[in-house]
Amino acid sequence: MTTRRQFLKQGLAVASIPVASALQTTLTAAETVSEKSMIWGILFHLGQKMWGDSPNAYTPPIDHMTWDDAFWKEVTEKSAQTGLNMVVIDIGEGIQYESHPELATKGAWSIEKFRDDLARMRRLGLEPIPKLNFSACHDYWMGDYARMVSTPKYYEVCSDLIKEVTEIFDHPRFFHLGYDEETYWHQETFEYIVIRQGDLWKHDFMFFINECEKNQVRPWIWADYCWRHKDFLNWAPKSIVMSNWYYDADFDLSSLDESRANYVQAFIDLDKAGYDQIPTGSNWSCDENFGNLVDFCRKNLSSERLLGYLQTNWHFEHKDPEQHLLNSIKLAGEAMY
Repeated sequence: MTTRRQFLKQGLAVASIPVASALQTTLTAAETVSEKSMIWGILFHLGQKMWGDSPNAYTPPIDHMTWDDAFWKEVTEKSAQTGLNMVVIDIGEGIQYESHPELATKGAWSIEKFRDDLARMRRLGLEPIPKLNFSACHDYWMGDYARMVSTPKYYEVCSDLIKEVTEIFDHPRFFHLGYDEETYWHQETFEYIVIRQGDLWKHDFMFFINECEKNQVRPWIWADYCWRHKDFLNWAPKSIVMSNWYYDADFDLSSLDESRANYVQAFIDLDKAGYDQIPTGSNWSCDENFGNLVDFCRKNLSSERLLGYLQTNWHFEHKDPEQHLLNSIKLAGEAMY
C-alpha cells in the first residue's frame, strides 16, 4: 500500500442518504464548460493542523497561525495576475468560528477579517471556495472532536461547521470536504489512529454529502478512495465533484509501475463513470507535473465533465516555503496556455 508520503517521496446494511435531484444533475451538453470558463484553481492552507498528533508525525502540530498577512495578500494577487480564477481555502483552525470558537488557534482570523478578505479576492477575479478536511487522517484541526468520530456530538459539530462556513462564503458553488487517506498506513506515526471502514465509512461519507446538499452547496472531494475501492464509483452520487490527484511527471500508462498506473487510470475511470472532475496536480516533487496533467486530461477526458484543474503545493513542508508556493502559481499559469 502506497501512502501519499511514500508516493511523493518515491517520485516524488448501508445507510443510504438521498441527495436532492438538483445536485445530482450534471452539466448538460448545452452547459459544457468552455476553455475560457474552465476552473484554474490553487489550494492554500490557512490552517495547518492537519497532519498528526505527535512530533514523529509527518508534520509536527502547529499551535499558532503561521501566515504573514502581507504574503497572503501577495500570493492571492499573484494568482489573479497569473490568470487563475479560483482559490480553495483549507480553513482548519485558521478562523474564529462563532459556532465553535474553541477550535481557533492562536492568532486565528476573526470572521469579519476573513469575510473582508474573501470580498477582496472576489474583486481580484478569484472565486473563493471553502475546504474543511473531514478525513479522520487530516482532522487534527478539530481538536477533541477528532477523537469523537461517528458519535452524535461529532455529527452535530460537523453540521454546525459546514453550515457556518457556507454562510461565511455567501453560499459558494462548491464545498471541498477533503476525505482522503483514511487508512492505517497514513496514520502509522500518529499517537491516536482513527479509521472508518465498510458501512460506517459509507454512512459518514454520505452524512457529509447530505450536509452540503442541505446547505445548497455542491460537495467536492479528493477521490483517492477509489484507488482501493473500485465499487465506490458504483454508488457515490454523481453530484460529487471528484479531484483525483497525481504529483509525478510521467502519465504514460504503458510505462508506469502498478501503483502509479492505478492513480493515473483513476482519471479515466472517473470520467467513464460519469463524474465531473477537477484533476489535481502539484509542484511537490517536480515542476513538470501540472503541465503534463493538463495535457493528459485534455487528451483523455470528456470535455463536458472536465470542469478545470487545481494546483496544490503543500508549501509549508518545504525548506523555502514562500518560493515554493510562488513557483506553484507560476507553473499553473504556464499550463493554461
